[in-house]
Amino acid sequence: MENLTLVIPAKYEATTLPVVLKEIKKLNLNCKKIVVVPKYDKETLEVLKNSDCEVLIQKGEGFGSALIEGLNHSKTEYSCIFNADGSFDPKYLDEMLKRNKDNFEFIFSTRYKKPGGSDDDTILTFIGNYFFTFLSKVLFQLNISDILYTYVMGKTKAFQDLALYHNDFTFCVELPIKAKFKSFRMYDFPSYERPRISGKKKVNELKDGFLILISIIRLFIFKK
Repeated sequence: MENLTLVIPAKYEATTLPVVLKEIKKLNLNCKKIVVVPKYDKETLEVLKNSDCEVLIQKGEGFGSALIEGLNHSKTEYSCIFNADGSFDPKYLDEMLKRNKDNFEFIFSTRYKKPGGSDDDTILTFIGNYFFTFLSKVLFQLNISDILYTYVMGKTKAFQDLALYHNDFTFCVELPIKAKFKSFRMYDFPSYERPRISGKKKVNELKDGFLILISIIRLFIFKK
């Protein structure tokens, strides 16, 4: 997997990140890893000192900003967004890469197709995700089943061609909708979301849900 880079946003993930990196190493995936960390997160930067990761100091602020900076920095043919909290299972990476090479620009993981599932979804996030996924199907004919799940692999050039700019959690909808605008081919890949190792979700369901709705409407009106 030397042609694959994992882009890992890792704000305040000093406890979980070493566990995640150890699991990836055990699988002998031989992929590159870019870990994006804000400069003020000294603890996470400290645990990365002796790792084999490329550490990228985040210039902007927010989840989307970390991903965009990491994806734009990637030099391999393929890139994959990968969480630092242990919820993404790296066992899927090999099959996702095979699918990505099979004439698709993007592989979107989904928790809502068997044998996928989630140990981290709540009633509120499930309802919100269902609504935004349905709305995106109606407005954009987007044929993926889990629009808010960011376990996404794609061709690095395709990521970069989208000119992504949403610096917060609205990145989740900007990515697939802009991929649809470009007529990029997308594959819905079932995967199981594990419980996070520790800590709480950084998403504020109501606030971020409102921002996601506004972003979908803006993307529909302005197409950018």
